[in-house]
Amino acid sequence: MNVMDLPRAGVVIVAAGRGTRMGTKENKQFLLLRDKPIIVHTLEVFDRHPLIGEIVLVTGEHDVDRCRAWVAEYGIAKQVKVIPGGAERQHSVYRGLLNIGADWVLVHDGVRPFVTSGQITACYETAVRHGAAILAVPVKDTVKQVDEAGRVTATPDRRSLWAVQTPQAFRRADLLRAHEEAEAGGFLGTDDAMLIERLGIPVMVAQGGYNNIKITTPEDLDFAEIIINKKDFGGEDKL
Repeated sequence: MNVMDLPRAGVVIVAAGRGTRMGTKENKQFLLLRDKPIIVHTLEVFDRHPLIGEIVLVTGEHDVDRCRAWVAEYGIAKQVKVIPGGAERQHSVYRGLLNIGADWVLVHDGVRPFVTSGQITACYETAVRHGAAILAVPVKDTVKQVDEAGRVTATPDRRSLWAVQTPQAFRRADLLRAHEEAEAGGFLGTDDAMLIERLGIPVMVAQGGYNNIKITTPEDLDFAEIIINKKDFGGEDKL
């Protein structure tokens, strides 16, 4: 499949969380990285990608105006809809889906600014081939299952464990149905793939990258500075 023959997709970027683990008054997605809000770095990656035709940014109700101002200030070329989110991430994604017109949609965390064009393409192409896809990386460490008393109950085979990232890519119609059935059943998932899995739709994995971090703690912000300094000496990744 020639990736440039793929239909253009929409992306829902979720940036409505409060991020209490960061320990700052400012929401994590609006903290500065290289004198630019983290969310702007994320928007720029998708703005540059030729397969992304529309962007919906879902943020807090009180942050809509400043996000719209940043879209203009930083020259985001693609049309970006900025809308208020819901009480939970799942509700915010659903609101974003209602504002996407494309048949295929990617969902991405606003605080993952280091996803590459190649990773976006790989995730989307895998979804078109198989119906649904997520970015993920193999777990490096041994993982223990532990009960409430702190006792180890199992050691899963590390070879079968992957740490999930975003974006995640789906047929928009499937993801809408997954969200609506989850809402009807009072189910709150930890990611969108979990909702798709409830419908019995197989989800495939596309290789992510260990630098595609989710910035949620002060330590993550320190690591982000290291990553962005390294990027200064590298070329653009391939689609």
